[in-house]
Amino acid sequence: MLFRIVLPRLRPYRPLLALLVGLQLVQTLSSLALPALNAGVIDHGVLRGDTGRVLSGGATMAAVTLLQVAAAAAATWTGARIAMGVARDLRSEVFRRVQEFSARERSRFGAASLITRTTNDVQQIQTFTVLVLTMLVAAPLLCVGGIAMALRQDVPLALVLVLFVPVMTGAVGTVVLRLRPLFRGMQLRVDRTNRILREQITGVRVVRAFVRDRHERERFAAANDELFAVGLRAGRLQAVMFPTVLVVWELTTVALVYVGAHRIDSGALQPGGLVAFLGYLLQTSMSVMMTLFLLMHMPRAEAGAERVREVLDTRSSVVPPAHPVRELHGPGRLELDGVGFRYPGAEEPVLHDVRFTARPGETTAIVGSTGSGKSTLLGLVPRLFDATGGRVLVDGADVRTLDPALLARTVGIVPQKPYLFSGTIASNLRYGKPDATDEELWRALETAQAADFVRELDAGLDAPVSQGGANLSGGQRQRLAIARVLTARPRLYLFDDSFSALDAATDARLRAALAEETAGSTVVVVAQRISTVRHADRIVVLDRGRVVATGTHASLLRDDPTYREIVLSQLTEEEAA
Repeated sequence: MLFRIVLPRLRPYRPLLALLVGLQLVQTLSSLALPALNAGVIDHGVLRGDTGRVLSGGATMAAVTLLQVAAAAAATWTGARIAMGVARDLRSEVFRRVQEFSARERSRFGAASLITRTTNDVQQIQTFTVLVLTMLVAAPLLCVGGIAMALRQDVPLALVLVLFVPVMTGAVGTVVLRLRPLFRGMQLRVDRTNRILREQITGVRVVRAFVRDRHERERFAAANDELFAVGLRAGRLQAVMFPTVLVVWELTTVALVYVGAHRIDSGALQPGGLVAFLGYLLQTSMSVMMTLFLLMHMPRAEAGAERVREVLDTRSSVVPPAHPVRELHGPGRLELDGVGFRYPGAEEPVLHDVRFTARPGETTAIVGSTGSGKSTLLGLVPRLFDATGGRVLVDGADVRTLDPALLARTVGIVPQKPYLFSGTIASNLRYGKPDATDEELWRALETAQAADFVRELDAGLDAPVSQGGANLSGGQRQRLAIARVLTARPRLYLFDDSFSALDAATDARLRAALAEETAGSTVVVVAQRISTVRHADRIVVLDRGRVVATGTHASLLRDDPTYREIVLSQLTEEEAA
């Protein structure tokens, strides 16, 4: 899975990969040459007292060392450049795929998990890629080349070196196999910790309002302790590896010196050859250590790759049309023709055979008890998810056949929970129309009854907005979200309980201003407050996902018991009439 993620994304970097391989070849061959050169200096210079040979040999070794260092530095830079490029491309792919997700896929993964997969998991893949690229040629060449060069010096002594590699591989492999499930579990616990932290930061007001600080601290501490325990077990296993390598290396060194001393005493080996052998042992150990370091990171990178691949392989249930409609000529008429919707795995549909029409120049209100499917119904129009039955038509065209950009320009929605992005008031208002002028922004703010509080801010339109609009009140966020849609000026306006945080007087002024601003457009309003919808041209009553009545306030109050029950739960008989 890990290499299936990485290898296809290396193709754009083939020229850099060729350069990297060349640099690592130079680096590795230089490293392999140094022990042989050192042996020559000792045997033909030091032992014979030939100062000239020592100086010339030393100069050659210095030149080869400089070449090795330069090649190693360039190879490391090139490998890091490629790995960061791969990580950048992978993050972009994950981000684009998440942007394509409907509400169904986003809720399946959860925000905390998607954030972890896009950042932490990709970071693990990047770290592993750096290690692979910087050791791609060096580690195997050092190991094989070290043994080959040792065989040139002395075959019996080289057998000690040959035995070193399988012993080391077996010891390290046992530990690595035990690390894999631990790293996978660690990523899952990082998800859980992130989710709890995100919930606590987002819901800090609720936590404090119910004095649940202690409970939340305990909940976070439990998740944090689980992550700590798994990390500690993985750390202990990792800690075992290096002493294991060191012990095997030291025992091999002792064996080489012991056997080598007897070979020198018998005249079969020169002292410089033994020094070269120790050098090749060090290089072989370095190659094993590099492979060990790579294998240590591999389980965690594999776990991250599996989680990233899961996101990339998930297809959105909202599929762009193969041959999209790119232009609509109507005024924004909305028609729901036998619409039904069922969540995956649900026993009952949320919506059953919903039929009604919202016409331009009119306001259509949707009311119903909690859980009757009002917000779900509104979400089908901009394709936050697709209807599982029937059709949603805008100007006679099924929304599933519309180009996504055209649908976004045609339909403007103010969600039940208004969300503002970090930036300024102006940047948030221009979200749907980047080229909007300041005059257009002020006009939208006037209609949304937000101009007064924006003028009171020191920076006006350039006043800062924190993430989610946390530095603003609920009513201010709602009005700015309404102004954002008004700035875009779509043909079809959808307001999903967007006036709930407003007082009655502001609500009345806003509705009057909206009626004038959206006079030629189609307006659909979902609301719990009867005062918000009583003057609508048409009111659709939903009950358990079905349309039970349609009409004006007066006719429904007279003829429909469901609507009458909703009205009388908020108003007296006299106020309702």
